[in-house]
Amino acid sequence: MRIDTFKRAIARRQADMVVVLEDLHDPHNAAAIARTCEGFGIQNLHLIFEHEPSFNPKKLGKSTSSSANKWLTFHSWRTTKDCFDSLKKEGYSIIGTTLTPDAIDVYAYAWPKKIALVFGNEHNGLSDYATQHCDAKIMVPMQGMVQSFNVSVSVGIVLGEVFRVRSKKKGTERYISEAERALLLQDFLKR
Repeated sequence: MRIDTFKRAIARRQADMVVVLEDLHDPHNAAAIARTCEGFGIQNLHLIFEHEPSFNPKKLGKSTSSSANKWLTFHSWRTTKDCFDSLKKEGYSIIGTTLTPDAIDVYAYAWPKKIALVFGNEHNGLSDYATQHCDAKIMVPMQGMVQSFNVSVSVGIVLGEVFRVRSKKKGTERYISEAERALLLQDFLKR
């Protein structure tokens, strides 16, 4: 029954992790990222449109997102500062993905409890503001000639690593509360 499927998915929604996309240029990348987030149980996806034209994430392509965008909660922001300020008030550690020399290897990073993972523009990476205001910076080590992965691939690698680390430590996965589950179920039923 469909309601049982909803309940199973909702029970695995992450309480302490969100993904932030800063000035993504290509909506198809956002659609692929939405699919990855939904697959990992990330409910909240924050999109910052400070320098790039905004788009409606709920209308992203079905083929790219596999309709994952239908099940996510999107938050749109006009500035990186406003997004970061809001997330910090909620107690999130802002973790930026960047190629700066002080970035920590994603496979060696000690993950905090409440994580906002920030990914930047496909061409320029994170803005100077984002880079300067992250609580920590991580990077995915590259072995080949190219400097970086596509942003949607990077999201998958980083989320996969967070889940790998958390699954090894019992009790570190944090799911949404029963009250939040009930509200999200009502929302899913409307969708």
